[in-house]
Amino acid sequence: MNGEIASRGTNIPYAFDPTSNSSSATNGSSATASNGSPTADRLIVGVDFGTTYSGVAAVYSATPEDVDIIKTWPGGNGITSDKVPTEIAYDIPAKDSASGATNCTTPRTIKWGFQFKPEESRLRCIKLFLDRNQKLPHFVSPLDTAAQLRKYERTVMDAVSDYLTQIYKHTMDTLTRRYGETFMSMTKVQFVLTVPAVWSDSAKNATLQAAERAGMGNIHDLKLISEPEAAAVYTLRAIQPNHLKVGDNFIVCDAGGGTVDLIAYKITQLSPLRVEESAVGTGGLCGSAFLNYRFEDHVKNRIGEERYNTMREKKAKTWNMGLKYFEEFVKRNFNEDEHQEVNVPFPGLPDDEEAGLDSGFLVMSAEQVKGIFEPVVKEVIDLVEGQVQSIRQKGGVVSGIVLVGGFGQSNYLYNRMKAHFNSAPPPPYTERPTHAAALNAPQTIEVMHPMYAWTAVVRGAVLRGLEGSMVLSRRSRWHYGTSYATVFDEARHPISDRYWSPLWERWMVSDRMQWHIAKGAQVSESQPISFHYTRNFRPGQSLIVEDDLIACDAEIAPDSYQKGLISVCTLTTDLNTVPKSLFTRLTTTKGVEFDNLDFTLDMRIESAGLVFELKVDGVRYGAVSAKFH
Repeated sequence: MNGEIASRGTNIPYAFDPTSNSSSATNGSSATASNGSPTADRLIVGVDFGTTYSGVAAVYSATPEDVDIIKTWPGGNGITSDKVPTEIAYDIPAKDSASGATNCTTPRTIKWGFQFKPEESRLRCIKLFLDRNQKLPHFVSPLDTAAQLRKYERTVMDAVSDYLTQIYKHTMDTLTRRYGETFMSMTKVQFVLTVPAVWSDSAKNATLQAAERAGMGNIHDLKLISEPEAAAVYTLRAIQPNHLKVGDNFIVCDAGGGTVDLIAYKITQLSPLRVEESAVGTGGLCGSAFLNYRFEDHVKNRIGEERYNTMREKKAKTWNMGLKYFEEFVKRNFNEDEHQEVNVPFPGLPDDEEAGLDSGFLVMSAEQVKGIFEPVVKEVIDLVEGQVQSIRQKGGVVSGIVLVGGFGQSNYLYNRMKAHFNSAPPPPYTERPTHAAALNAPQTIEVMHPMYAWTAVVRGAVLRGLEGSMVLSRRSRWHYGTSYATVFDEARHPISDRYWSPLWERWMVSDRMQWHIAKGAQVSESQPISFHYTRNFRPGQSLIVEDDLIACDAEIAPDSYQKGLISVCTLTTDLNTVPKSLFTRLTTTKGVEFDNLDFTLDMRIESAGLVFELKVDGVRYGAVSAKFH
């Protein structure tokens, strides 16, 4: 018997509305078919809000082949770029001379993206602070970020919302220039945002809230898609039909600036293309930004700390030219077969044979460049290898690895992946060929490097908005469950946990765990998971009830609530919407009357979010609000 659950902690309010597929937008009309597929023409805008760079793509649903990538940005000085730096800063608010209070009437100016001089301070990697469960890279200081936010009198949520506001305004200006004001006023614009696959539900919800604050739409109209899933949507379509066979597994490795995100998919149908997740998504902090910091350490060691610091402080242009060359040429193009040495420009630095400085260049051997790359590349390969082994342990065959993202453009990473996964020797010769020998032999895996690797995620985001999801089922990243009260059983429960229930007139125990979804289990958007409850109400008692959704990251989930479990959100359900005839009137032996109701909460796991609804006897009676922790 499921019973009452203590609510744990206070949270940020956010109402999930499972009817959001049919909600209409404010800027124009949109009809929606019963299956949630839009029937009116719309503009779909994909926003890849990244750790180090962000990108925007747009497509008009009537011309789905014509995907526009925004390439011009404020402060870019005419230079085109597929992405814009995820960086923001504010002027420091003026204080009132008499009271010392901030003058709120003066609008603060915001700098973002390409608008900075190299030496100017700014907030970087702010996206990472949305998910407190994720480890921060060594080059991101929570103390420095907190100090900057205090100086600007902003929170992380403010900074993310402000950055997305700038993205939104620039996107709408660009689209208005392209399509005209009349078209824009008559056409629904729908935003699809990308988030890391390994993010917590709370961080995904915070992204939705920030996007809503930025003006991108009502929180129920916004869509989320995980970054590697968006990349898969684009790249699996891009390579169709050359390589794809039903049953093939593909691993998508989205290697970005700060993070590397992976998901594996098995192809279940070719036309239309349909896939299912075949391994739980994984990720790590081994993006290309780590190469920059290893490069900085290398330069510091080569030319000496004192000369390095002087250059950074007094010759910022010299340092920035060297770093820019490393960013744009070495990181992307370095190939040990072609480049025996690399000459990085540091104009103005005097010749120093011992340090390797010659005519304003730092001469780096191929081995030295490899020394910068190798530890980071090895981490990426280890992550991919983990996915490969996970699929093979279940008897699956991995046909390909799709490499996308900013770091995914790197020739060195591509060649190392190819060498690692595509160099398996042929199976040993036997007189009579055996199935077992073929199965146990190392399998070569094709490593694919699609065109537009850097914008694959944002291209996939607009396709997701255009066509709906091609993913039939996903793997749960956590165990999900609820706690409940049940009848005390001395064989199973400690006597210290029991309590007397005057309504049930029995000894009970609370905080037992019922796990509705196991970690790694296949879940489908079309098949919700039901949580069953039995609740008792005395006359006049409130029919608004709260229950905690609890998650567990361990391989084996415990039987009772304990330390280390994660309270994802508190679900608030209003049972006033349920007809009184569905409640059962019960009476205790002491003549106390109470009402009893059996109901279910249905949860659907989407690409990057959870949706809940209330049902009694299979009939839907309303949405459930979720307050995230």
